[in-house]
Amino acid sequence: MASPTFTELPDDIQVNIFSFLNPCEISAVACTSRRFSPLPGSPSLWLAMCDRRWGQFTCPASWGPNCAPRRLFRALDQWENLIGFWRRIGHGHGSGGADSTCHPLLFFQWNSDCITGSLVSPCAEPGSYCVVKSPFLWLGMSQDGEMVSYRQLQEEFELEGGPGSDPVQATVSFVGPNHLVVEPNGGFRSGDEDMEVVVGIESSSPPDQATLQMYQYFANRTSPCGEKGVRRQRRRERERRKSGLVTEHFVRITHYCPTPTRPLQGLWKGICENRSLEFYLVAYDDIGGITCRRVGEPGTQFSGYSPIFWTPNADFIKPPFSKEEYKIYTSREHLRGDSFSLESRLVSRILCINSSYDLVIPDLTGAPGGNLRNVEGRVWEYDDGTFGFGFLRNDYIVDLKHVALDGQVLNSVRKSRM
Repeated sequence: MASPTFTELPDDIQVNIFSFLNPCEISAVACTSRRFSPLPGSPSLWLAMCDRRWGQFTCPASWGPNCAPRRLFRALDQWENLIGFWRRIGHGHGSGGADSTCHPLLFFQWNSDCITGSLVSPCAEPGSYCVVKSPFLWLGMSQDGEMVSYRQLQEEFELEGGPGSDPVQATVSFVGPNHLVVEPNGGFRSGDEDMEVVVGIESSSPPDQATLQMYQYFANRTSPCGEKGVRRQRRRERERRKSGLVTEHFVRITHYCPTPTRPLQGLWKGICENRSLEFYLVAYDDIGGITCRRVGEPGTQFSGYSPIFWTPNADFIKPPFSKEEYKIYTSREHLRGDSFSLESRLVSRILCINSSYDLVIPDLTGAPGGNLRNVEGRVWEYDDGTFGFGFLRNDYIVDLKHVALDGQVLNSVRKSRM
């Protein structure tokens, strides 16, 4: 018995096979014959493509009864670039409250019928490893099937229950692939305009305020409105400041979890000497070096992204360790949270590091060849995959834990309304 040809297969099987293709390939197939020419306009095919690509993260069929599957595919294709962690930059704040600038991180995650963005900050309780998640953005499809994004003023919406009772429509824009701008809208903007791509900056380094103002200036100068556009923009900014809403800027944290080849990489949290919780970001460079920075409240020159330690190479010291290294480790107190396990963990490897204070304050060590004890330190990697760090000038070790694993924020609590 001869095997059936492709065109003789049932329609649902053909759609399932075509769902492996991307939109450009679908268009190419549609040009091959009259039978396949309707493919680019097939709702069942676009819905199958959505299920194939994002079905493990969300439920595409739940995003809106009036949403065209092709438009949904375009929306999800743009919005999936938001998923993960972003670090706040600049001096803007969202609600004008006293605690509004205490959220250094923004975390986007999938839900069954939307994407939500939550501000993540350290818990204020001394000695606690918990982190606070505060609702910030909601992105989904409107009743008319259009792309919409809302910024929450009051932290009361449920993850899958819509944007809440007090939302403000916002524009979520990319300035290059790694810089995100969240701007409250004065009026209604729908459709694909809610996710615009601003061309101009393509590097991973965030532009400073002067650079942003320069781009805005020339954009207004070359626009048809000219000086009117400048005045209109300034008027909008004044209105937003009065309402407590200003434009916010975030830069992507590309690697927020460790890997087998980069075990120290990612976002970490640790208890400091004053018993407060701090976030740390460890990154590897292209030549094997490692840097650690504290991710904190923006506003001063070094507080928002201050350096902690660095090393030009990742050559670990493996057991057996010398008596000197054993003494350096055992003679120091571990700064741990109240809920931290008291079980002693085994040190699997040791890494020699330098304090980054000498980068910020060049004369810390005095003349060349000065007291290296001021800048020398260690990283102790434990057998459970976490690590601690400390410096020879101090008598304590900061033990770190993961902020997130497998796409989920660990030890998170919802912020209650005051």
